[in-house]
Amino acid sequence: MGFSSRANLFFVLLMLCCCVLDVGIAIDTITSSQSIKDPEVLTSKDGNFTLGFFTPQNSTNRYVGIWWKSQSTIIWVANRNQPLNDSSGIVTIHEDGNLVLLKGQKQVIWTTNLSNSSSNRTSQFSDYGKLVLTEATTGNILWDSFQQPSNTLLPGMKLSTNNSTGKKVELTSWKSPSNPSVGSFSSGVVQGINIVEVFIWNETQPYWRSGPWNGRLFTGIQSMATLYRTGFQGGNDGEGYANIYYTIPSSSEFLIYMLNLQGQLLLTEWDDERKEMEVTWTSQDSDCDVYGICGSFAICNAQSSPICSCLKGFEARNKEEWNRQNWTGGCVRRTQLQCERVKDHNTSTDTKEDGFLKLQMVKVPYFAEGSPVEPDICRSQCLENCSCVAYSHDDGIGCMSWTGNLLDIQQFSDAGLDLYVRIAHTELDKGKNTKIIIIITVIIGAVVIITCSCAYVMRRTSNHPAKIWHLIKLRKGNRNGFVQSKFDETPEHPSHRVIEELTQVQQQEMFVFDFKRVATATNNFHQSNKLGQGGFGPVYKGKLQDGQEIAVKRLSRASGQGLEEFMNEVVVISKLQHRNLVRLFGSCIEGEEKMLLYEYMPNKSLDVFIFDPSKSKLLDWRKRISIIEGIARGLLYLHRDSRLRIIHRDLKASNILLDEELNPKISDFGMARIFGGTEDQANTLRVVGTYGYMSPEYAMQGLFSEKSDVFSFGVLVLEIVSGRRNSSFYDNENFLSLLGFAWIQWKEGNILSLVDPGTYDPSYHKEILRCIHIGFLCVQELAVERPTMATVISMLNSDDVFLPPPSQPAFILRQNMLNSVSSEEIHNFVSINTVSITDIHGR
Repeated sequence: MGFSSRANLFFVLLMLCCCVLDVGIAIDTITSSQSIKDPEVLTSKDGNFTLGFFTPQNSTNRYVGIWWKSQSTIIWVANRNQPLNDSSGIVTIHEDGNLVLLKGQKQVIWTTNLSNSSSNRTSQFSDYGKLVLTEATTGNILWDSFQQPSNTLLPGMKLSTNNSTGKKVELTSWKSPSNPSVGSFSSGVVQGINIVEVFIWNETQPYWRSGPWNGRLFTGIQSMATLYRTGFQGGNDGEGYANIYYTIPSSSEFLIYMLNLQGQLLLTEWDDERKEMEVTWTSQDSDCDVYGICGSFAICNAQSSPICSCLKGFEARNKEEWNRQNWTGGCVRRTQLQCERVKDHNTSTDTKEDGFLKLQMVKVPYFAEGSPVEPDICRSQCLENCSCVAYSHDDGIGCMSWTGNLLDIQQFSDAGLDLYVRIAHTELDKGKNTKIIIIITVIIGAVVIITCSCAYVMRRTSNHPAKIWHLIKLRKGNRNGFVQSKFDETPEHPSHRVIEELTQVQQQEMFVFDFKRVATATNNFHQSNKLGQGGFGPVYKGKLQDGQEIAVKRLSRASGQGLEEFMNEVVVISKLQHRNLVRLFGSCIEGEEKMLLYEYMPNKSLDVFIFDPSKSKLLDWRKRISIIEGIARGLLYLHRDSRLRIIHRDLKASNILLDEELNPKISDFGMARIFGGTEDQANTLRVVGTYGYMSPEYAMQGLFSEKSDVFSFGVLVLEIVSGRRNSSFYDNENFLSLLGFAWIQWKEGNILSLVDPGTYDPSYHKEILRCIHIGFLCVQELAVERPTMATVISMLNSDDVFLPPPSQPAFILRQNMLNSVSSEEIHNFVSINTVSITDIHGR
């Protein structure tokens, strides 16, 4: 080969090397001459982060974003509010030096919007998921994606605020799973007087807050001690900014905070074995985490029912609203403070100094002023300032004091701070005498009750001595922790016992109405006000004098089953409070009359909508999935989050009521059972509920647990999706139940034949498919294979949660259950003495 040929070959090889080198540089870099075009991507050097074009689920729009591992974890979006409607997008350095997204070659869709122009700039993609724009000659960073976050907080990313300039760096939620544009919720840092907190806002209204930052943790997050491994740092930086950020101890870990569509901050952690993000913490564990839910001068305790109560020395501003559990009006001071009396020139002879009520382990209120003084000085400063209504002290913050209304106080079981609330000394004196008063009252009350009870029992049993033993058995029959067990043991329903128990519950939990007031509210129970009929008796619509609409459940005198359900329901639901459970206002017991008063649901029950061809059209897919999620949240509260562990046992479409905005509320707790602290399942000889919704282990063996409700929930999900009743589904050829029909369509990939035609929307196809999948997981034959409600909610709220393949559901044939037992067992099983079947009635 001649010299010329060798030279040419060398030149070609050199050019190839340069090209390879250039490609290597372009892996994580954009320049004015090196762009990325849809569907090209940039990849971080470690291969974990990718910058590129993506299309959200159920959408046709194109966006430029950054994701971790896969597009199921989008952490940043450039053109959130300016989507591309085709694949002509180009990301490049514009002639003015800005990083831009172009549609085609000319139209600017998104830009970094820097005012000072320069042509010598590059954009690089780091291993931390950060996209930066730098000056090529100096290396100075001019802009980075951490300054304009979307809905995700990454390690090293700072949430910040500057009160002087008004400049903020905040998270903003997506509008929907298919639309990453700015949604209703935002989260950022609030800087008070030496106090820094993190807030979540719904539009402009506060929705959640972290409590004050003490340099180590957020004092208003009870679980913060266990989350400290995420290494939060921040505070005032001395340059006018307050910021909060976190680091992770190991490069092998990946933890991010995401602001979801419901306004919750979720801590998600990468599970390398399952190859998915797992939610490990949420900012809203209970309703008490909703900002200011109890109003001013009140405290929220998720372990109490009701959850809100006025602070000692305060009373409800509006007692009628408070009794209806509308707490937004808050509480007001009962006794004027001594310093206020002096200021108002009150000539009262009472000159004793005000004192402080100590609240331990609480989330302290908002609007605190901070000063670096010791606790004793903090107390004296507050006492000397008549405007100071409370103070607290933390070693990392110093003294905190409040001069306005005390808002958003929450009781913790551990952690938190001590809060000292200023009250009149007479209120403190009441506290000193309370124990003595209580002891004397209890002793006197016990003597009176025992005397009256003995006289009553002797009179009732004088002609029937055997009744004494019967009453003793009733007294001892509730040791297993189930409310209904006392009735399971005997076919008799002693009304005097019911009245006694209801009276006790009324005194402790409920508002008592007299018969005349209820009769007036329902127009003397006029037929035109009748909403429906159940085994317990009729339900009427009513309106109280203050305009409050109610539903009145009136126990039928001839209903043996209804008496038992009535007793069970009042004991159970009087202790519950959740936005997805129907609310009990009170009761009425006079003579033979026994009634429960509930909030009125103008849209009646779910079955009225989903099984009616004309009304079902009013429930589009977004509303149906919202109803499914609401029912799931209500069940999770019953199973795990309330102060009781409750199994509903009769979950069905007719027991899901809908408010004016079609939000679901679980009702009818007559069949419910309360579990003890260590129990996870129980057995009963008296199977109650509705065929078609019962789990196989409950229907055939009497075994029930949380998984029994999960099975009913799964049936309900498939009914909501399909618009067909499981209990009345009919297939002549195959004798299939709805579960059997749905399973065949699922296995054959014929989902469209399962979905209610008026509901189906191609843009939600994946979400509908996922919901059906979750429904099948809930109706699997073996209880151990069914997910818990906590897992169900994770599955519904996150596409990242892995869904295992479901096994064949139970009861796929309409006669499957009865064919699996002997003729003798069938006879016993349908006997009126052992099985209680609830019919479905619209309300």
